[in-house]
Amino acid sequence: MERPHIPVLKEAVVNTFKESDGYIVDATLGFGGHSEALLQSNPQIKILGIDRDREALDFSRKRLAPFGERVKLFHGRFSQILPQLLENYPIRGVLADIGVSSLQLDKLERGFSFESDLLDMRMDQSAPLTAADVVNRYDLKELERVLREYGEVREYRRVAYEIVRRRPIRSGKELAAIVESIIPRRGKIHPATQVFQGIRIEVNQELGELERLLESLERFRPEGAKVAIITFHSLEDRIVKGYFKRWARNCICPDENFRCECGKNHALGSIIVKKPITASQEEVRRNPRSRSAKLRLFQFKESHEKSR
Repeated sequence: MERPHIPVLKEAVVNTFKESDGYIVDATLGFGGHSEALLQSNPQIKILGIDRDREALDFSRKRLAPFGERVKLFHGRFSQILPQLLENYPIRGVLADIGVSSLQLDKLERGFSFESDLLDMRMDQSAPLTAADVVNRYDLKELERVLREYGEVREYRRVAYEIVRRRPIRSGKELAAIVESIIPRRGKIHPATQVFQGIRIEVNQELGELERLLESLERFRPEGAKVAIITFHSLEDRIVKGYFKRWARNCICPDENFRCECGKNHALGSIIVKKPITASQEEVRRNPRSRSAKLRLFQFKESHEKSR
């Protein structure tokens, strides 16, 4: 069976859960690379895998079939399915790899690529909004917002103006060429990278999905569970870092208070590593897409009173 995706920071993920037992939620199952490694490395682990991409889910179902009843798979957005799993299973860990998969990027008919003959970018191909809708139907101000907030494109005004002026744009190739005419190439990174990132995030509501995942964890606070989240750009990483930092705070008094009045016992758990884990030079050489990956880790307390 062809393996279309190299899981990033696989060794770090395996080490994180090496002493775990019971159910680990792989909230972004993809092509099963992380889950397969976890199941192989630790016979005490069971995987609850979630993905909104049916193609990826079908692939992983075959890939993980040798592990039998240790694997249960669910189709849908993790923001919808994770709360159900937290409610019904004793979860000991949650893994989320927020990046787009290699197969989605490389398979031209999925419409994520600079070389695609269409514009799609949907992780769930039954979802209504496509990249073509964003590019061809959003007004100028909406496009500027997407490129500025989600793509962090410095030239967002010029790029949005040219997109509107040159409509209809029917392919990734056309869109990439428009961006290249505005933004000069800097090194090996394609000048359209951030533009495509912004549109992809809008299509899939990726930041909202990540926030809802973290909100679910904050609500249920799975006892003793480790949370491992891999991000690929600063927008995602800032969200994760902010939540983990807030969860680890013992004191929740306002900054203007001269002394603590809350009892300093409000931490939900602890941050396992202060700085994010990143790929080694060897991993980046083998898998260039790992160069921007950051893994942050948090562990909830072993005992608590759940607030629902």
